[in-house]
Amino acid sequence: MLGSFFKPRSIAVVGASRKRGKIGYEILSSLVSSGYEGRIYPVNPTAEEILGLKCYKTISDIDGSVDMVVIAIGAAHVPMVIEECGKKGVKAAVIISGGFKELGGEGKIYEEQIAEICRKYGIRAIGPNCIGILCPETGVDTLFQTRERCLRPKPGEVAFIAQSGTFALTIVEWLAEAGIGVSKMVSYGNMVDVTESELIEYLADDEKTRIILAYIESVRDGRRFYNTLRKTTSRKPVLILKSGRTEEGVKAAKSHTGGLAGSYRIFKAAAQQAGAVLVEDIRDLFNTTKALVWQPLPKGNRVVMVTNGAGPAVMAIDKMRELTIRPGKPSRETVTKLKGKYPPAYIIDKNPIDLTGSATSRDYKLAIKALMEDDSVDILMPIFVFQDTLLDEGIVDVLSEYNHKGKPIICCAAGGPYSRRMAKELEKHEIPVYTTPEEAVKVADYMYRCSKALSSYDDRDAVRYLRGDH
Repeated sequence: MLGSFFKPRSIAVVGASRKRGKIGYEILSSLVSSGYEGRIYPVNPTAEEILGLKCYKTISDIDGSVDMVVIAIGAAHVPMVIEECGKKGVKAAVIISGGFKELGGEGKIYEEQIAEICRKYGIRAIGPNCIGILCPETGVDTLFQTRERCLRPKPGEVAFIAQSGTFALTIVEWLAEAGIGVSKMVSYGNMVDVTESELIEYLADDEKTRIILAYIESVRDGRRFYNTLRKTTSRKPVLILKSGRTEEGVKAAKSHTGGLAGSYRIFKAAAQQAGAVLVEDIRDLFNTTKALVWQPLPKGNRVVMVTNGAGPAVMAIDKMRELTIRPGKPSRETVTKLKGKYPPAYIIDKNPIDLTGSATSRDYKLAIKALMEDDSVDILMPIFVFQDTLLDEGIVDVLSEYNHKGKPIICCAAGGPYSRRMAKELEKHEIPVYTTPEEAVKVADYMYRCSKALSSYDDRDAVRYLRGDH
């Protein structure tokens, strides 16, 4: 049933406007310029034509069939339009409009009416109070943010569902800037009908999606959510950013989308037992996605660092002790292999392998090659002081040569313009670079957790969550 949102043959925009800057105009403009090949029907009772498209006074006046409707009108008028959609045989509705249960009062009544009408006619609805859908492959784009202000990513394998339109836009733009493609993005707002669990179920079976991201404020049905995650996380990584972790956050969530966030402790326990990976903030969500797209998953949790500056490596080890990954150690064979190839000042029998400030790209190459062949190492973490003059730009070619060789490479480098330029050069080759050791370590940890979930998950029930005690 949810396929009509992503592959509709025709879309009507109710509330289409002739005035640039109005939400109804920008939604229509997004669809017209997105490459969408289906029929587009602007609905505006006072206009004859908008953006070269014939206008219709109502949904009923449209002479062809309508698969999906995008609604951007006042909340009080939405139930009547949904009723009209039902009579027209519309399968899917995206309600951009706000002013519903997040405000309470009449807004809550309007939302209840919409839910009842949707059930009556079998309409599936996303929203209200959202920015809707972006599907780069099919050109479905309901965003009212212009392309001048909001980048659109290319088609790809990352799907993102978000209760917050703001976070949806943030991740979409960051992915676009990084050259990472998106299969689907759904901002689902108040969940009058379609829930987060249904979206995850759909994406679990979606051939175009390999990685699922979610920003969640509240969960409609704890049991279904848990069971959905259990079925999904053994097939695809699921990263979740959950807000409403405190009493104050719960109140904020209720005023944002009208949802009740519930106990974060119980949510966390249930989601993790189901194999999902919970991240701490929006930057973690993007950082980890970048690594998941560009790098293979680790087979274990042993991390070995190679560096020309030991300070960040010490901080990395401190951070590892808080998480599930661990500092590994080069094997005897690796140490023997490297002996005699380096000056005496280089430390090669410990973690980090410290190449000192004298390190060249050749020095890094010897260590990285040996660690790639070392079965006692699961994750490589090169740390760079790009400011050191002896570290030549050939390091980009070195890492490119050993990238995608079966073990993830997660880099760390910080500094000014030159360091940022070098990091960008590495990322052009799909080698992720993070500015702090803590960021790099957290990404490695999230990747390891994803790897564990894909191979097996804890089958013990999160009993209280399943009982709805949230």
